[in-house]
Amino acid sequence: MSEVLHPVQISELSQHYITQEEKYGAHNYHPLPVVIERAKGVFMYDVDGKQYFDFLSAYSAVNQGHCHPKIIAALIEQAQTLTLTSRAFHNKNLSDYTKYITAFFGYDKVLTMNTGVEAGETAVKLARRWGYDIKGIADNEAVIVFAEGNFWGRTISAISSSQDPSSFARFGPYTPGFLSVPYNNIASLEAIFQNKNIAAFMFEPIQGEAGVVVPDEGYLTKVRNLCTKYNVLMIADEIQTGLARTGKMLACDHENVKPDILVLGKALSGGTIPVSAVLCNDDIMLNIKPGEHGSTYGGNPLACKVATVALEVLRNENLSDHAETLGEYFRKSLRELNHPTIQLVRGKGLLNAIVIHHANPEAAWELCLLMMGKGLLAKPTHGDKIRFAPPLTITKEQIDECLVIIKESLEELPA
Repeated sequence: MSEVLHPVQISELSQHYITQEEKYGAHNYHPLPVVIERAKGVFMYDVDGKQYFDFLSAYSAVNQGHCHPKIIAALIEQAQTLTLTSRAFHNKNLSDYTKYITAFFGYDKVLTMNTGVEAGETAVKLARRWGYDIKGIADNEAVIVFAEGNFWGRTISAISSSQDPSSFARFGPYTPGFLSVPYNNIASLEAIFQNKNIAAFMFEPIQGEAGVVVPDEGYLTKVRNLCTKYNVLMIADEIQTGLARTGKMLACDHENVKPDILVLGKALSGGTIPVSAVLCNDDIMLNIKPGEHGSTYGGNPLACKVATVALEVLRNENLSDHAETLGEYFRKSLRELNHPTIQLVRGKGLLNAIVIHHANPEAAWELCLLMMGKGLLAKPTHGDKIRFAPPLTITKEQIDECLVIIKESLEELPA
């Protein structure tokens, strides 16, 4: 990263923690120079007590807002009772949670995991086993198709489906059996489906890490129809787009499409602990037998209790509709700024992004620093894009405050 034109003032206390982390921690991230100490609702506070609007929401993990009182209360109560049994034994919370979440999303079964990338790996395993046992693909010949520009983590399998050199370069050899097609391109998808060894197509209904890339209207329906026609499983990676973020409980709900395998994570715990889930029906799930997949922490009593309450908050507080209404207002207001640095505004609900048009390749990073100085935290992705994804509990009045910060920061960015 080249030196920025607008270095921010960092206190001695913040610099102490930044220097300490750089000395003892791995250098696998490039965070903004801010050290967060606490958070509540839509706000985060640094070690010096300065308040910031959170416009990243931990990559959509805190849709319900930071430290939602109902989620935290459930976490504390359960943590004082039972946290972990492993899956060597049953626990009542897992029993109740499996019934709750399958009814919530309309599937026969759920397989509980921890992180989003674990859930993605689980979906791939389920699809491969289904391909062998149900579709009749020869052993070790199953193929999973991914959309170009995808991002579902940085394990070896996840990077094996990536086109981003910063994710995959010099980490090979890669997982075999993966192919890619252009995102939002139905003709290419149907062409690759001529391969009889295709078990599944795994994709994000809206590509988050790629910069909130929204496909054409009707794309999800056409994907569903093609998967049905060619007997290919439709795997929707809703880890970032799901759980009310885009103005519907799932992004697939915008076209009333139901995937064969649904992958969830992030806000499934309201930003408290890692919780993920893979949902599908019996004809897919029951091909995996005891001992063939699992996790020590997956389905632990603490996670099950927290996830149940996190889902209840989303539904009871009507956060999908709130995200839909405020998202439309936010995008309209950004476009009305009519600023030459903003080349494009795109998104759904409160998952939005701007594409920066600027001679300086560091303009997006510098704009984030300027906004940080004024009390708004956002982060660039892929160099020239900035995601704007606040907690879904944000108010219209707070959105207006943030629009002022964005406008003032744009005006201070050198032409």
